[in-house]
Amino acid sequence: MYPWGPVQPTLAHVDTALPPDDDPRRIELRAWFADNPSPTGRQLAERGLVAPHWPAPWGLGADPTFQLLVDEELKRSGARRPDNTIGIGWAGPTLLHAGTQEQKDRYLFPLLAADEIWCQLFSEPGAGSDLASITTRAELDGDEWVVQGQKVWTSYAHRAKYGILLARTEPDAPMHQGISYFICPMDAPGITVRPLVDMTGAHTFNEVFLDEVRLPKENLVGDRGQGWSLGKVTLANERVSLSGAGALWGMGPTADDLIDAVRSAGGTTDSLMRQRLAGLWMEGEILRLLRLRTVSAAVAGAPPGPEASVRKALADEHGKNIMALARDLAGASGMLSDSGPIPGSPDSGAWPDAMYSFGFLFSPALTIGGGTSEVQRNIIAERTLGLPHDPQV
Repeated sequence: MYPWGPVQPTLAHVDTALPPDDDPRRIELRAWFADNPSPTGRQLAERGLVAPHWPAPWGLGADPTFQLLVDEELKRSGARRPDNTIGIGWAGPTLLHAGTQEQKDRYLFPLLAADEIWCQLFSEPGAGSDLASITTRAELDGDEWVVQGQKVWTSYAHRAKYGILLARTEPDAPMHQGISYFICPMDAPGITVRPLVDMTGAHTFNEVFLDEVRLPKENLVGDRGQGWSLGKVTLANERVSLSGAGALWGMGPTADDLIDAVRSAGGTTDSLMRQRLAGLWMEGEILRLLRLRTVSAAVAGAPPGPEASVRKALADEHGKNIMALARDLAGASGMLSDSGPIPGSPDSGAWPDAMYSFGFLFSPALTIGGGTSEVQRNIIAERTLGLPHDPQV
């Protein structure tokens, strides 16, 4: 027994050995890819391959081993899942959890196919990490909700068809109560989207103004006032989605990609660099095994728990470590926008050199987006280690 109380039991061991080539599921998938050599996003969605762990008809109800098998067969075929990070990773799981059957039927397949891009309307100028302090309001007027407020740091709002929106529906209720969860069409009258360009020069973020935006009653997800608990479901899935294999929230190079680039260039004689590369590899292996545990929890029907915060906290630092080491390997040439980790080489393996330059500038955002590292560590301390909450001031 630890002095701070009981520790939650860990998940069962996950066998990482994948089925052989003659496994019937592999044979079936390979036959499908042979018949569909260049599948569209809609075809992948309808076959259940975009989110195979989801229940039918949207997924395959796949266990962790089957999910990894699907990933392997997708890679082998050269097919790529549709790109709709917020829709597939965050909005979709919340709709599965609390949406009506009508909402699931209307939104999930277009979301999986990336026919309709989604964004997240959570953060506000005065409510970032302290999300319960949101001031955006929604008032019921007959059969419509009228929304008034402002959101910020909204990724892809300029491209999105829909947004998942948190708004306060009971302004006199305690801070963590009286918040509701909505589906918000981004082309609704009263919505203004303004770009926020970051230091990489990319336009991903936006600020969004909602001026008397009217939403149908049926766009409420779950019960009125259930928004805080549903927001936590979304954020837990966000932390899973934002801690994928790539260094930049599942995108970009991995530690293995950087190590392979160094190896193909003949290695390095710098003992400190070798030690840092070994450290990156070990971090990557720890994160890979944590991902398997998180997938196991999802397949067992459990919501993403503290493991999601553990993995995100580690993955964010890991991503910054990859990009910092790539810059240090580049030396002085790392100041150039098209320089990779191997100076003088035509490219840096699986990724263009410019991706490393972009990634180094982007990487400070990793420990902020989707919940700061400080927030993740508080969650781990309180929910996993059983430590007491911060004293109320």
